[in-house]
Amino acid sequence: MKKLLCMWAALTMCVVGFAQNQIHQSDVRFVAVPDHADWNYRTGENARIDLQVFAYGVPCDGMEVNYEIGPELLPADTQGSLTLKNGRATLQIGTMKKPGFRDCRFTVKHGGKQYKHHVKVAFSPEKIVPTVKMPADFEEFWTRTKEEAAKCPMTVERTFVPEYSNEKVDCYLIKLQCYRKGQYVYGYLTQPKAKGTYPVVFNPPGAGIKPMDPLKTMYFAENGIICFNMEIHGIRPNLDAATYKEVSAAFGNGDNSYLVNGLDNRDNYYMRKVYMACVRALDYLTSLPEWDGKNLIAQGGSQGGALAIITAGLDKRITQCVANHPALSDMEGYLHDQCGGYPHLTKYNEQLTRDKVKVLAYYDVVNFAKQLTVPTYLTWGYNDNTCPATTSYAVYNSITAPKEALITPINEHWVSTETRHNQMYWIKDHLK
Repeated sequence: MKKLLCMWAALTMCVVGFAQNQIHQSDVRFVAVPDHADWNYRTGENARIDLQVFAYGVPCDGMEVNYEIGPELLPADTQGSLTLKNGRATLQIGTMKKPGFRDCRFTVKHGGKQYKHHVKVAFSPEKIVPTVKMPADFEEFWTRTKEEAAKCPMTVERTFVPEYSNEKVDCYLIKLQCYRKGQYVYGYLTQPKAKGTYPVVFNPPGAGIKPMDPLKTMYFAENGIICFNMEIHGIRPNLDAATYKEVSAAFGNGDNSYLVNGLDNRDNYYMRKVYMACVRALDYLTSLPEWDGKNLIAQGGSQGGALAIITAGLDKRITQCVANHPALSDMEGYLHDQCGGYPHLTKYNEQLTRDKVKVLAYYDVVNFAKQLTVPTYLTWGYNDNTCPATTSYAVYNSITAPKEALITPINEHWVSTETRHNQMYWIKDHLK
C-alpha cells in the first residue's frame, strides 16, 4: 500500500501542516498548526495546537478566543477561552483512547462580527474500524436486484450538444432507460473527436438535485478518455437553475430528501434504483464502439465517490476506482458514539431506527468497499464536516484490493483542480 501525504506550506515561512481555511475575502484569518507535522498522533498521545489570528494581516494581540474540543461531529467534552499574545496562543487538546479524530473549534469576535474556524487531528486513524456490519445475504440481495434490473430493456436517446463541444471534443446528451420500464436517467457523454478507441470514465454525481456542467470534467476527453457524467433522478440536466431549485425544494432536503425515501424497506429504498442506474450506465458505456474494450473506470466525489465505489463493488467490468471523500459511509456511526457519514441520519432526527439501520447496511459504502478487487485511489481531508474523515478511513481501512490514498488534512469538503488532474494521471498510469 502506497500512501501519499499532501500538505500545504505557508508562502512566507517553511511551516508544514498549517490550517488556513478562511472565508474568501475575510478580514480575519486563522492559522492553526498541530505540533505533529502530519496531524497524526497515536492513541494515548497528547496533541497541541499553535494558533494565530490576524485581522487585516495584523496579529490580534489581546483578542479572546473561545474554543470547544470534542470527538469529530460529536458534542464537545472540553471548552474554554484563551487570550492571544502578539496574535498567538498554544492550546493542549488532549488525546483519545480509541482511534478517531479530535476537533478543535475556535470562535472570535471582531468588529461586531463572529468568525469561526476548526482543525481536526487524528489518533491512530489506520486502526479506525466501521460500525456497520455486513448483512449475511448482502451478495444474494444485490445479485437478485441486478438480475431484476437487467430485465428492463436498455433504450438510448443520444443528442449532440454543440455548446459543450469544441475542436477536440464532442458532447452528447444521453437519455437512458434503467431499472424499470419508463424510468430514465440522463447524462452528458464527452469523447475525443479523433477516430479511435479510448478508456471510459463513469462519473456519477454529488448529492442533491441540481444542473450538470460537463465542462468540469472536459479535461478527460481532452486527454484521450471518454467521460460520462450521469444524473440519478431522471430529470433533464439542461433545465434552467430556477426549475431545479423548485424540484430540489420539493424532495431534496432534510427528512423529505430522496436519501430517506423508502428507507423502511430495502426493496423500496430510493437508492436501489440509483445503484442499478449506475450498472445500466456501464451497459451503455461498454456498448460504445469508441470504448477500448479494456478500461472502464468509476470516478467521483462525495455522493459521486460513494457511487463510484458502489459501482465498482457491484460490477466486475470496472477496472479502476477513484473516489474523493465518499458519502453514504458508515452511516450508523452515531449509534455507536462515533460520527456517521453523510447524509448524517443521526439519532436526533429519529431516522436511525432499528428497521432503517438494517436497510442502510445493504446500501452502505463500507460493505461495497469490502467487495473491491481493482486498484483503488481515495482522497479525503481531515477538516471535512460533510463527509468526515472518520468515515473515509472506515472505508479505506475496509479495502483489501490494491489501494493508494492522497490524504490532504487541510481540506474541508473540496479538492483542488490540481488534485483532480492528478487523479486523471493516476488513471492513465493504471490503464491496461
